[in-house]
Amino acid sequence: MSLSRRAGLRRPAALAIATTAITVLALSPPAQVAAAPAAPTAGTYLIQLAGAPLAAYTGGVSGIAATKAAPGAKIDRTSWNYQAYREYLKGRRAEVLDRAKIAKSKQVAEYDTVLNGVAAKLTADEVTRLSRTPGVVKLWKNELFKMTTVSTPKFLGLEGSGGVWNQQFGDPSKAGLGTVIGVVDSGIWPENPSFAALPEPRPDADVIASKFSGPCQTGESKAGFPDFACNNKVIGARYYDFGAPKYTDEDFKSPRDSDGHGSHTASTAAGNYGVPATINGIAVGNVSGMAPAARIAAYKVCYSNGCGGLEIAAAIDDAVADGVDVINFSISGSTNSLTDLTETAFFHAAAAGVFVAASAGNNGPGPETVAHNGPWNMTVAASTHDRFSQKSVTLGNGATYTGAGNGGAFGPAPLIDAVNAGLPGADPTRLAQCFPANENGGVAVLDPAKVAGKIVLCRRGGSSRVGKSLAVKEAGGVGMVQYNNTNAESINADYHFVPTVHINNTGGLAVKAYIASTANPTASFAAAVPQTVRAPQMASFSSRGPAIAGTGDLLKPDVTAPGVDIIAAVSPVGHAGNLHDSLQGTSMSSPHVAGIALLLRSKNPTWSPMAVKSAIMTSATTKDNTGQQIPATPLDFGNGHVRPAGAFDPGLVYESNPLDWFQYTCGVGQHQDLGDGSDVCDLVGQIDPSDLNYASIAVGDLAGKQTVTRTVTNTTNQASVYVPKVEAPAGFTVKVTPAVLTVLPRKSASYTVEITRTTAALGSWAFGSLTLADLRGHSVRSAIAVRATQVSAVAEVTTSGPSGSVEVPVRANYNGTLGARPVGLVPSTVHTKHVEGTDSGFDPADPQEVPGVAKFTVTVPAGVTGRFATFQSDYAPNTDLDMHVYKDGEPYSISGGSNSDEAVTVTEPGTYDIYLLVFSLPGGVDAVDIKFHSFLLGSTASGNLTVSPASQAVTVGGNKSVTATWSGLTPGSKYLGGIEWTNGGAVLDRTLIQVQA
Repeated sequence: MSLSRRAGLRRPAALAIATTAITVLALSPPAQVAAAPAAPTAGTYLIQLAGAPLAAYTGGVSGIAATKAAPGAKIDRTSWNYQAYREYLKGRRAEVLDRAKIAKSKQVAEYDTVLNGVAAKLTADEVTRLSRTPGVVKLWKNELFKMTTVSTPKFLGLEGSGGVWNQQFGDPSKAGLGTVIGVVDSGIWPENPSFAALPEPRPDADVIASKFSGPCQTGESKAGFPDFACNNKVIGARYYDFGAPKYTDEDFKSPRDSDGHGSHTASTAAGNYGVPATINGIAVGNVSGMAPAARIAAYKVCYSNGCGGLEIAAAIDDAVADGVDVINFSISGSTNSLTDLTETAFFHAAAAGVFVAASAGNNGPGPETVAHNGPWNMTVAASTHDRFSQKSVTLGNGATYTGAGNGGAFGPAPLIDAVNAGLPGADPTRLAQCFPANENGGVAVLDPAKVAGKIVLCRRGGSSRVGKSLAVKEAGGVGMVQYNNTNAESINADYHFVPTVHINNTGGLAVKAYIASTANPTASFAAAVPQTVRAPQMASFSSRGPAIAGTGDLLKPDVTAPGVDIIAAVSPVGHAGNLHDSLQGTSMSSPHVAGIALLLRSKNPTWSPMAVKSAIMTSATTKDNTGQQIPATPLDFGNGHVRPAGAFDPGLVYESNPLDWFQYTCGVGQHQDLGDGSDVCDLVGQIDPSDLNYASIAVGDLAGKQTVTRTVTNTTNQASVYVPKVEAPAGFTVKVTPAVLTVLPRKSASYTVEITRTTAALGSWAFGSLTLADLRGHSVRSAIAVRATQVSAVAEVTTSGPSGSVEVPVRANYNGTLGARPVGLVPSTVHTKHVEGTDSGFDPADPQEVPGVAKFTVTVPAGVTGRFATFQSDYAPNTDLDMHVYKDGEPYSISGGSNSDEAVTVTEPGTYDIYLLVFSLPGGVDAVDIKFHSFLLGSTASGNLTVSPASQAVTVGGNKSVTATWSGLTPGSKYLGGIEWTNGGAVLDRTLIQVQA
């Protein structure tokens, strides 16, 4: 979606979760100290109950055998055991709710496939009662999340006689046969030609009928629109609303899409082949999805004000039960949790045989911003493709300025600067930026008497780029020249409402000067010229690793795919009547990979989700279309840019299963609930996170030397001999054992990788690769990312109370003495501002304090850690704020989670501008008093925090801990402090401590 829909950026304790949960049977990991849950409040909750869901049930109930899917298979929904256990769970849910005296009328949904539970509207007393009821594992309160291709099939090597569609399937009409994608998003516009009915008879009719059983919910009718209906392309549709205030007048109470986001992602993955597309009257060519023969099931969870967490979980539960092969999830998620509601649902979806593609997030380019970090997901970054449309403007004085645009030649026509074309009383800034009325509270700024028949010069920022051309059109203008605020900003070939050329700042100022010095200025536009440009390049907004949730020991994102200027289907309601539009974000890159996964599952229906994922990862490339290295690292794009052709015959794959994932999450200190009160880690043990059998290798805290193990499985019917080729990260040596690896047909073999630090700088990442190659043309490449450290400590501890103590774990990577000294605690400085309404016009490229936005400025001195934060406890439920931080005028970081808990931590001195965007407010509320907290933490103790022991003997790899104790804090205030870990006086690392007193 647009870049205002962003996931969060923060470095909190390892287990903070995005959806509010009241844990009944707590499984507290040693690396995390969580704040006590707030007092129960009324709302809609998912009541998670004891007992494994269908996707995880391995037996134990008398007379009912396991329903968990066999390796490489999907869950069998037709079996007697499946139906019997489903009825058993239903009965157990009824018993528990009856015991807690929860009326059946309060229930809004049931979960049994990837979660075992029920959603219900509860009073605060009922929440308290349930939390004490045997059989209740956890209560999850609903919260709101956010939604985060003309040439991309050709760019990815799908089209053409030598492309994947022809080589693997015969032609595009067969690409993806027999597969179904579940799109969990904002719904779908079924009348869009990208979703038109496929020709009958369908060659995969029997396959689809045997695997998919989802309904087509029609929902409520709405005047002026046809009733929702499915066809043989859109074969399933559901919509969910459990009471969160999401509806607006533009929304449909049906699976119909008003926003366009869901239609765009669905058509990118599986839209029909060769559909003619126009945007604002401009023909843009034919569009195709990645898997044009695949079928689509739409699961609508997103509305104008966000996407409900309980609705998301219900959609995932239904999608797996309905029988989809792939799920695409282009919605924000946690950067730090592997055990929140959505990740738990995806864990079991993958265990049930469903491939999950998820967007990495739009919080880049800062580090540690990547979301959806579970190893069971495929996490997708965003990058550019090779299409660019060049267009130039020529002034009446003969000067020509080249930028971007679409359409034919135009002009000459009179030229006017927007600053001279305003209505009386128009805001000067908004006038210069050509605000359209629909982004300015219904108030126009351009004067038709001055604009009619003219080309208008508009400055970028404040309003949307395309919205400016709408303002020009509505005022009677015939064209627009849009110019940037700086030359560093992107030049975009958007599809505008009037002929438009987008130029840089230098060109724009020259045009402005020409208008000011000329009596009758004119301009004309040249016809657009398609250009092939170097690609891919990483999109600046794409979220980066390392993954906080994986402590740096799992490389995320997994791959990158096209996510900039992607043309696909949309809803005409949200896109000025257009049926196709150009959007950008990791929301757009994820469905590219989901569509590629459909192709692979169509060709190899017995492959597991992890085999599909491995094939996509190991076949990815780090070279661009010119043969040069993509200017990025594995922290940006994982194994590289997707290259579908190589994924169909990968040679080897890296498999893993739920047991491996449990052991991995235990290894990073995040414990999945089993549902019966037992600690999964006591049952399955744990592995070093770097040892998870993954198609990339990451070690985030290497202490001198570390050996990791990998197991590969031969996907072919022939034995093959593989020889490892290593590109060692700078400052490290890498040794692979054995030196020659023989893998029998359809069998597995293991090898070890010993990584040793030689000269690598401590604390810095270094990158390399390991490629296993045979004589049959297979080249199985894994990225390597390594960081050498002296101490491994949790980044942050979050706790509460005016006094208390907490144990903080640490691991040393040397032999000697480890010191620990307190810093702070310092109280926050609280800044307040009253804000009316929600944000609709904030432009990250040109930040301003527009309606729905509050700006604050903080100066951070040298040697000081700054933190900028808002806390949900300061606001009513369902208040959602986003934070955009700029340093010395340049974008620095973003925090945009699903509520008002936002934080950005900085260590560089400078002046920071912090913009707080009001994303949503509770129903019936149209204003909010912002409370912005700033912390300035130096290197001295305040006397209210102690650490014991102050020093202790350590050895390489030894696990230790200290106790941090605080007292004398003012109740209700927020504090920030920390522990500095030292060796001989030198500071090695710092753990922050956030206290809500």
